[in-house]
Amino acid sequence: MGKLVVGTFLTLDGVMQGPGGPEEDTDGGFEHGGWSVPFWGDDRMGEFMDESMGRADALLLGRKTYEIFAGHWPNVGDGDPMAAKLNSVQKYVASTTLDSVDWQNTTLIKGDAAEEIKKLKDETTEIQVPGSQNLIQTLLEHDLIDEYRLWFFPVALGTGKRLFADGTIPTNLKLVATETSSTGVAMNTYEVTGRPEYGSFALE
Repeated sequence: MGKLVVGTFLTLDGVMQGPGGPEEDTDGGFEHGGWSVPFWGDDRMGEFMDESMGRADALLLGRKTYEIFAGHWPNVGDGDPMAAKLNSVQKYVASTTLDSVDWQNTTLIKGDAAEEIKKLKDETTEIQVPGSQNLIQTLLEHDLIDEYRLWFFPVALGTGKRLFADGTIPTNLKLVATETSSTGVAMNTYEVTGRPEYGSFALE
């Protein structure tokens, strides 16, 4: 069975909404879109992204992330390594509202998304899920995530959609790789290792 990897940008207080621009995701009256942009002055961040994406043999996207990506990457041109990868890799979109998808190499998942994603894991080596906050909540609910590649940006917003929302299944994570950009972004990779263990500091 292949592994399913969630990759996303986060503020220090766990917000993942609208990192790329003011109009990217304004749900709930969110006014802080574009918060990650000032920290991209490090070439290593782009190299890291290319290396990570190069390991994917499929992408899994929610509707909103699909619409953002499909409206941008085909227009960048395949001279850009990231655009070349995203345009050519097999993509799956989990949506209950889309009737069709037209970005090349894209398949719309119909029916029970969790069951279909379980089948995809049997057919692939590494499925990556960029962004897609709503979809991630479904993946969390069904315990389908094997690894997280989380970039923590040195900013706190106090409001916005969070990666680990209420109802997340308690989970232990193991830090297996970490790197920090010159702009202060911590690029961490975590493996899911099971359920938390508990103890107490109380004196017996």
